Amino acid sequence: MKYHLRRKDKEITDLTELKKILKSTKYVTIALSMDNQPYLVSLSHGYDETQNCLYFHCAKTGKKIDYIKSNNSAWGQALIDQDYAEGECDHLFASVHFKGKITFVEDPREKRAAIECIIRQLDKNPETMISKLKPERLNAVHIGRIDIKEMTGKKHETKI
Repeated sequence: MKYHLRRKDKEITDLTELKKILKSTKYVTIALSMDNQPYLVSLSHGYDETQNCLYFHCAKTGKKIDYIKSNNSAWGQALIDQDYAEGECDHLFASVHFKGKITFVEDPREKRAAIECIIRQLDKNPETMISKLKPERLNAVHIGRIDIKEMTGKKHETKI
């Protein structure tokens, strides 16, 4: 079943604007499910616009990994919170909801590109950090990729 946004005046339909939100946020929250039990987890991430995917790093074992191995479908949200509008009983925000499949990156070249993508999104001096990346550390890191299949957006008077 396909749902639609009730408040069309708040809907973001421009793909460039949706991507800009994913590129500017530092965290996303994803919903996972295993055996009919939900699980939410917030992740720092990097958004690769050309691949339309989110990269994240994580441990190789644990609850999140068990959920993903059981069911690699994810629903996520990126949020730009611009706070409550005092005296207006309103909240200023922009958000993107997305649906996708999670896989784990094994290819060393893609791992490096993923880490660089994450660093560029999170760090104030990304090139300094990227220059310090060592192959042995890259081999040890576990990288997840969410291939985005669908995304929608909503905003209320924000300055994105």
